[in-house]
Amino acid sequence: MFKKILIANRGEIALRVIRTCKEMGIKTVAVYSIADKESLHVRFADEAVCIGPASSSLSYLQIPNIIAAAEITNADAIHPGYGFLSENAKFSRVCQEHNIKFIGATPEQIDGMGDKANAKATMIKAGVPCIPGSKGLLKNLEETYKIADKIKYPVILKATAGGGGKGMRIVWKKEEMEAAWDSARQESKAAFSNDGLYMEKYIEMPRHIEIQIAGDQFGNVCHLSERDCSIQRRHQKLVEETPSPFMTKKLRKEMGAAAIKAAKAVKYEGVGTVEFLVDKNRDFYFMEMNTRIQVEHTITEEVINFDLIKEQIKLAAGSKISGKNYEPIMHAIQCRINAEDPYNNFRPSPGKITEYHEPGGHGIRIDTHVYAGYTIPAHYDSMIAKLITVAQTREEAILKMRRALDEYIIEGVKSTIPFHQKLMVDEKFNAGDFTTAFMDEFKF
Repeated sequence: MFKKILIANRGEIALRVIRTCKEMGIKTVAVYSIADKESLHVRFADEAVCIGPASSSLSYLQIPNIIAAAEITNADAIHPGYGFLSENAKFSRVCQEHNIKFIGATPEQIDGMGDKANAKATMIKAGVPCIPGSKGLLKNLEETYKIADKIKYPVILKATAGGGGKGMRIVWKKEEMEAAWDSARQESKAAFSNDGLYMEKYIEMPRHIEIQIAGDQFGNVCHLSERDCSIQRRHQKLVEETPSPFMTKKLRKEMGAAAIKAAKAVKYEGVGTVEFLVDKNRDFYFMEMNTRIQVEHTITEEVINFDLIKEQIKLAAGSKISGKNYEPIMHAIQCRINAEDPYNNFRPSPGKITEYHEPGGHGIRIDTHVYAGYTIPAHYDSMIAKLITVAQTREEAILKMRRALDEYIIEGVKSTIPFHQKLMVDEKFNAGDFTTAFMDEFKF
């Protein structure tokens, strides 16, 4: 087992990893930018190293700075959390070259699944259901027209190096294609330094359901049930829950088997997530694989009573998977509490938190790094906290969430609490009647 782990991240996920490391008897090293000097992950780690200015490009994305911090503190492993360098093949490779264990996917796995076009080709070969579309990257506009005519409109153009909805355009008819092609390539080039695009048939109003998987170095893979992430705005998740209200035992078995196929196809090690789109007929299609821990891993932990970060660390150290194919025994919902103004098109609201009170009670979990007096920097993601409720049934989890949101006090900055309060009393949400198009109609 590792003696000391450096956490190459910030905020609540850094604190989350530190907590599990301490429970495992592993020393921790926090890295931080100047803007994060007062963050709780810095305070609670055994050691902390400043790695640069506030800008993430000069700190949390600086591989040489992070490797130097690991070397001067004698860390023998690095946990990347999510975001930043967590799915960066170069970072994984540099860790290998410096004899530091990267607690995540290998460079080959990241390369294989990080490029969306290559990942789709791999999944088709493995027999995992995929959405009809281009077999690889689109060569030119002429080819794009031909494939769109074959698979029928609407279609969606996607950046091969994409994420967070960038470089993505829905094309409803032929006349819109050229403008969508140009703007998607430009956005992808600016965001990822890669303007490669591929195309798929656009599945209208699907569910976004993902399967949590774990794999070890001996070829064993298991799935740990599903999460429904359909409530999202501009391809950014707002609320997640497990089990999905749309799920059946038959569908879970089929999707779980497909996710295991996907992981075995790339000899996957560690914890990861296979994401699918599910249409109204419960036909499902591979969308992508995330080779890291997910923001919403919390709800899976709660419904199967399993520490995914601990499993991730053990797998990286060479242990066999200790999990099995799970079915949820409880129901959990997670609301992402962000420093955003829902009354003003979710505009970011950085600043100092003047008053802060967390809800409590049975079945309430809060993952956060903030406190009264903490200043939310303008330089990073606006997440304040993840609020999770756990109960025997979905109805009870929603009622518990309503109560918890009413108790949650955050003053000094705007937050998304009012949005979540309205969502939790929405008739369609309560009935489980929603798709990824839900927010297009939700009036706030």
